[in-house]
Amino acid sequence: MPSTVTTQPPRFATADAVARIEAVSRRTQQPQSRADLVSLAMGEPDFDTPRQVTEAAEASLRAGRTHYSPLLGEPALREALADRLTGTAGVPLAAADILVTQGGTAGLAASILGIVNPGDRVVVPDPTYSLYADLVGMAGGTVVPVPLAADLHWDLDRLADALTGARLFVFCNPVNPTGIVHSREELEALAALLTGTDTLVISDEAYSDLDYTGRPFTSAISVDGLRDRTVHCQTFSKSYAMTGWRVGYLWGPAPVIRAAARIHNTFNGSVNTVVQDAALAAVEHCAEDVTRMRAAYEQRREIMRAELAAVPGLTLTEPEGAFYQFPRYDIGLPSVEVVAALRAHGVAVRPGSEFGARGEGHLRLSYAASPQSITEGVRRLADGLASLR
Repeated sequence: MPSTVTTQPPRFATADAVARIEAVSRRTQQPQSRADLVSLAMGEPDFDTPRQVTEAAEASLRAGRTHYSPLLGEPALREALADRLTGTAGVPLAAADILVTQGGTAGLAASILGIVNPGDRVVVPDPTYSLYADLVGMAGGTVVPVPLAADLHWDLDRLADALTGARLFVFCNPVNPTGIVHSREELEALAALLTGTDTLVISDEAYSDLDYTGRPFTSAISVDGLRDRTVHCQTFSKSYAMTGWRVGYLWGPAPVIRAAARIHNTFNGSVNTVVQDAALAAVEHCAEDVTRMRAAYEQRREIMRAELAAVPGLTLTEPEGAFYQFPRYDIGLPSVEVVAALRAHGVAVRPGSEFGARGEGHLRLSYAASPQSITEGVRRLADGLASLR
């Protein structure tokens, strides 16, 4: 009778990059939404994509524009973006230094992985958008979080200390999750801090069209002393309600864009032609749609602020841009536990700790939802917080 041989199943090891991401990541995967759940959690417009954009995509499909696109992006789109960025920067910017990407996420990934070496120090505000730390971890860099000032703007003294010897500073403006908009004065102060250094900057300006301060929005590329060291990262997702289309772009110093293109081409290849034709229509024809949606967000901001102001135990800040509120709560529980309890009361929000250690004790609420959802969602939030006291 043959002997029985017991074999162990193979043991598969994953790459160290996975462990590095897991070590730094604070991103929270929430359970699948239920039909009866009011979501104030998503950073996504609830508007349909403008008609001109979808019609341009349909026309592109009918014209058979379904083949590979140039790796840097369609020339017509890159030229249109260069014209727009020239107006923003106040100096001529070249289409040759623009890379069209698979959404803002791929642009951030391509730029960070094209810049950061293992061991490099990368400074980020705390709290800020959680993807930055994940990408720095993937690259093997060291994340250096810098706590914000009490008003959620940069603490320039702390920032100055952290930037010494840093390879890169990554920030968003307007800010996810706080809703803060950094002023020209702040950006000029950052430029002064970096004078004489080789530190690069990534300015994620996904929400630049959603500024409610009453002053003109200041892009990092419009500031002397920052422009030449800045990678400008942009997406069509927020301004044009095109989250599912997955199209964004980078502009920056030519060597950095070449490096980002090498990474992007390896990971993603070229962005599909139809989406780029749609994006060109957005740039050329949808300014009124952007204005319309921005006005709606501003109205929703006021609705949410008024509703939250009536909830006991919340401390609010003035939301200056994007479509987020970031209130602090007075209950002695981690924000992940508070969010779980609120889901049981029928409302979804994001835990502040997802955006950094200094986000603990806060909740992120999106007013990209409908006015009815905002009102009902905050009512459920108030009930949920009351039940935890």
